[in-house]
Amino acid sequence: MPTWFINCIAVFFLSVFCAGIVIPQILLIAFRKKLFDVPDARKIHNSLVPRLGGIAFSPVIFFVSFLVVGLNFTFGHIGILTSSLADLSPILFGFCAMLLLYLVGIADDLIGVRYRAKFIAQILCAIMLLSGSLWINDLHGALGIHHLSTWIGYPFTVLLVVFIINAINLIDGIDGLASGLSGVACFVYGITFYMTSQYLYAMLAFATLGVLMPFFYYNVFGDPSRRKKIFMGDTGSLTIGIILSILSIRMAMYPLDECIWHANPLILGFAPLFVPCCDVVRVYLHRVRNGKNPFLPDKNHIHHKLLAIGMPQRLAMISILVSTFVIIVSNIVLSKYMNINLLIALDVAIWISGNIWLSRRAAKRQTV
Repeated sequence: MPTWFINCIAVFFLSVFCAGIVIPQILLIAFRKKLFDVPDARKIHNSLVPRLGGIAFSPVIFFVSFLVVGLNFTFGHIGILTSSLADLSPILFGFCAMLLLYLVGIADDLIGVRYRAKFIAQILCAIMLLSGSLWINDLHGALGIHHLSTWIGYPFTVLLVVFIINAINLIDGIDGLASGLSGVACFVYGITFYMTSQYLYAMLAFATLGVLMPFFYYNVFGDPSRRKKIFMGDTGSLTIGIILSILSIRMAMYPLDECIWHANPLILGFAPLFVPCCDVVRVYLHRVRNGKNPFLPDKNHIHHKLLAIGMPQRLAMISILVSTFVIIVSNIVLSKYMNINLLIALDVAIWISGNIWLSRRAAKRQTV
């Protein structure tokens, strides 16, 4: 539909434009008020950098989305509402969840919030998604399971939402990684939702992609000495985490027999999140095995391992992004021909083997 195509293009470019205006203003305020992410032994950067970039995310996405919908009504394109009534409830509850986590993120970036309080907020956000009928109702053959009852699907969805949000939060360890991984995921989701005629979700994905691009530029290429560099902080990672939860769960709810490219909906929904989700599982297990608090930070993520083998920070980020794209494409293609359980087992085996190889390379390099 040409109107929906124009809408998706419009929200993307408007998000790029608005974020490109807002982020420099955030930088200006952060330096005037001395709101910095102070370097410490755990962090890779060694200069004063504001971590309030995520403050731009939700306002820009809300503004652009409502503006484009409003313009559709102004020009008489009321079909944007009538053809998407079924998607309005989950989108509206999703926006409420985004706003709640946005406020929690701001509080955490400015004064600090205990992780228990953040978990409670994340659970409340997950319940909001359930209220909008966004929940995992089918595993599409994973573990031999198909339809899920609400008694199982609801609590599983809550756990999944909290898990995805924290996975995005924890992968934000080097410049461009969290925003790059999220951008790749939003691009895949945007294309997939558009081709499956789920246009409101496509607009959300492209609006999010649009706001991430200017941030990615300032985060990766910004010069701290010229006060041009910024981090997304918890405000950004929590916001992006809930958005990716919404998009992934909705994609996984799509009927198997109607799915695009004859791919498994579960793979379409969660392949874009493979790297951050697998990384957080491995890191949590490593911390528990070593008797550490699984919720306290360390330097054992996949990007830390790449840095440990001597890879420059930017090359490590690019390597992970390229690997993620390859994983997404290969999983979508293979899901047409392979049993989903074999495919998941193959993914996990490759991930474990890769991490073992990196750990050995890093250990060998330290002993030299």
